[in-house]
Amino acid sequence: MSIKDSLLAVKNTIPDSVTLVAVSKTKPNSYIQEAYDAGQRIFGENRVQEMTEKWENMPKDIEWHMIGHLQRNKVKYMAEYVSLVHGVDSPRLLSEINKQAEKHNRVISCLLQVHIAEEDTKFGFNEEELLDLVANEEFKAFKNVKIVGLMGMATFTDNMNQVRREFASIKLLFNKLKNNYTDFATLSMGMSGDYQIAIEEGSTMVRIGSSIFGSRN
Repeated sequence: MSIKDSLLAVKNTIPDSVTLVAVSKTKPNSYIQEAYDAGQRIFGENRVQEMTEKWENMPKDIEWHMIGHLQRNKVKYMAEYVSLVHGVDSPRLLSEINKQAEKHNRVISCLLQVHIAEEDTKFGFNEEELLDLVANEEFKAFKNVKIVGLMGMATFTDNMNQVRREFASIKLLFNKLKNNYTDFATLSMGMSGDYQIAIEEGSTMVRIGSSIFGSRN
């Protein structure tokens, strides 16, 4: 199946209310162009250098999302153009994004990453840390970042009841915060293997790569 056909097949399984991020990490520009020509405008990358090279060479109306674990020393390379940072997992990273965004006179939208998986390999805040952060006066003073929601990854497992339980827990937290923050509208959870469960549990944004572009090498 072509990338266009795969993209349209995925889109047919996603409600209009859910945003599709096509995960193009490790894929060549020609693949991105094919998806772009089929109407896709939002692409997700997990390495800043690779994303920056693509940004420089691809159509300028593409929205680039940073979906991987982000190191503070890499923020300056993407601050000029990145549309959404999915994985803000520490106050220090948020502070750095705010600092670099100010240099470009931009406000960068961010998602706070919540650690919901029952495994230690995932980054993110626990509920207590998250509530402490959003109540912090220094956080409230940031002018060049806008927290628009939460992001979470479920455990990599065949146990879909566990996956559903983890997604449900982040939705509860999202609802708790949404009542206090008008910008809270995005709940990014769900990838190729579990996005339909994520949507059922309240996801508003899914990150899908292999189902569109094929498996990564």
